Amino acid sequence: MIDLDVRDRLDDLLFEYFRPEATPASLASRITSSTRAADADPAELVTRLAIHSTSRGISLIRAGRPEPGEGRLAEQAREEIVQYLRGERVYFSVPVDLSETPAFQRRVLDAARQIPFGQARTYAWVAARTGSPRAVRAVGTALGRNPVPLLVPCHRVWRTDGGLGGYLFGGALKRRLLELERTTPVLEGCATTRIVCRVGCAHARRTKPEHRVVFASVDDARSVGYRPCKVCRPSAAA
Repeated sequence: MIDLDVRDRLDDLLFEYFRPEATPASLASRITSSTRAADADPAELVTRLAIHSTSRGISLIRAGRPEPGEGRLAEQAREEIVQYLRGERVYFSVPVDLSETPAFQRRVLDAARQIPFGQARTYAWVAARTGSPRAVRAVGTALGRNPVPLLVPCHRVWRTDGGLGGYLFGGALKRRLLELERTTPVLEGCATTRIVCRVGCAHARRTKPEHRVVFASVDDARSVGYRPCKVCRPSAAA
């Protein structure tokens, strides 16, 4: 058994290592100021993001002008983020590359990626899944340096007492994202194909409005003769 004092010192070390760095032209200030307008267009907001990728996936999302020739993955990420902010997508299919992040932070981000759309977990929940259950502060600061916000949903992690906790984009946007997710249907079926998909799946996006059916769960869809999509795999996601 690890001595509690040793665990506390480990937490302190991790907290200092992952302490967020101040950035004068932060993404937080740009995004927050833009989203104060109720009619802010997600497509316009995404033009304020610089998206970097490797051959493995998206590696960094930060404030800045899009660079010429960003590449196919960056274009896909940009499109999917717009769809997400419009309530037209509940998951991201574009891959992310966390290979350059430190091991502890990678475990934190991997845990955050397991939180279902529209739900929230505590910092303690994430800490337990990293193998360092007392490293709650370190979890918060590691999430604060999330290199790919939105794609890795650090906004779904809250304080144990129900408080928002910190967020790279600011507390107002953190709450807004959760409200968006809580009011966005997760599953939709096509009445002609009898297939149920996660919202945002390429198959579902081709469904005509008059043929679209919203379901609360995959089991509900199965009960009336629908089968899960083999592409977006809603059963596995649930």
